Amino acid sequence: MSTIPTTDLRRAAEDCVELVDAQFGRHLDWSVDSLDELDEVCAELLAQGPLDDQRLERWRELVGSYTGEVLIRAYGGRWGAHEQAPGALAVLVEGTAAFPFGVAGKILTGEFASLASLARALPLIIASGRRSD
Repeated sequence: MSTIPTTDLRRAAEDCVELVDAQFGRHLDWSVDSLDELDEVCAELLAQGPLDDQRLERWRELVGSYTGEVLIRAYGGRWGAHEQAPGALAVLVEGTAAFPFGVAGKILTGEFASLASLARALPLIIASGRRSD
């Protein structure tokens, strides 16, 4: 697993915080609990109907970046690339890869329900990996 430059990802995460506050009046504070707020924002976006391709890609970038930064802050991870998913950005924590952009894309198309559940499940997945080593 390799590390990748993170400046653009952090900026997109900050943009997400600003846009969610400006457009939805919701405060994202970089905590795992703030992903519940972001889940609600995604639900509000979907309630307006399917996002067009350009809007979907922009929100996927914002939501995925913010979610990844929350995972990194909460669990001491880092951005990286995973050999088994070439080209997909991942958050790497203790040998476990989480794919926040994939989850964001599924949420924004109505295929998956919760960013917060990803964040809350990650420590359990990591612990399970430790036990099987």
